[in-house]
Amino acid sequence: MNPRIDISLNKLKHNTKVISDMCKEKGIQIAAVTKAFCGVPEIAQVFIDGGAKYLADSRIENLRKLNNIPVEKIMLRLPMISQAKETAEYADISLNSEIETIIALNDAAEKLNKVHRIILMVDLGDLREGIFDNKELEGALLKLKDLKNIKVVGIGSNLTCYGGVIPNETNLGKLVEYGETIERVLDTTLEIISGGNSSSIYLLEEDRIPEKINNLRLGESLLLGRESAYGNFITNTYNDVFRLVAEIIEIKNKPSMPIGEIGMDAFGNTPIFEDKGTRKRAILAIGRQDIGSNNIEPVDEKIEVIGASSDHLIIDITDCNIGYKVGDEITFNIGYGALLSLMTSEYVHKNIISY
Repeated sequence: MNPRIDISLNKLKHNTKVISDMCKEKGIQIAAVTKAFCGVPEIAQVFIDGGAKYLADSRIENLRKLNNIPVEKIMLRLPMISQAKETAEYADISLNSEIETIIALNDAAEKLNKVHRIILMVDLGDLREGIFDNKELEGALLKLKDLKNIKVVGIGSNLTCYGGVIPNETNLGKLVEYGETIERVLDTTLEIISGGNSSSIYLLEEDRIPEKINNLRLGESLLLGRESAYGNFITNTYNDVFRLVAEIIEIKNKPSMPIGEIGMDAFGNTPIFEDKGTRKRAILAIGRQDIGSNNIEPVDEKIEVIGASSDHLIIDITDCNIGYKVGDEITFNIGYGALLSLMTSEYVHKNIISY
């Protein structure tokens, strides 16, 4: 069935084990992030089989899918007050920075007769979510002391996802200091010091991660074998766990320059073209509705991706050694952004394979 994503469970388990073993050598447990594949339980189970301790996701809908896997679940995105009940019900732990939301979680947990555990998020300069300074942190902690159905079990931060700030010994060292503030004010010992995401892997490889960091929230590194600070592939991991396959629906020789006055395309952009003369072009049955604006890379290096509309991907096959014909399949390696879009698209078949 096309278009499709071929998903190798064996390769994913291999990646998870390699990175999990690397982390465990430094006393670090993995929270494996399931959002890129929309929380499909069959895929998520492979994370646990490979050595991950927690499953983590940004969407309640995905956590609900994972409810029958008997490990602790973490809600990654700051909870919405309107979903406090669902968060307390389906997440064992959630990441938080707003006292109003934590109070709503406390009320929801009380009604469920449970204690909801939270990781307080601090902003180390990436300027996405998180408490911004020590004074604000101490003020929040004083308000949390009286919440009987909330337990602060950790501190965390997020880097590179918005501002592109690279994790290092300095900013992660600051995270450890914030953790010490929580322990002092609440008279507790934190279970979790969560030092970020796949962008922290390079520090692990270089043996530079601060000693007290004991948790990483990993998605891209496990799924694609790549750290996300500099985009380097991780030794002894696979980068083709997920591959896109799309079918050719047209092959024609056409000019490389459109004929007529150039205006905006379907997405409001004015395209720019290079005149290469007449080229052999193929159209594939997949488009931006499925891959967004993300780059994908043909496995056949002779293929050039020219562009895409909502439903069509146009490629140049002039220089290919393979004599492609209508009905043939073209295979692509994909990045994290494309993976998110493709797995979310209901028009792309998810083909889970064991090899």
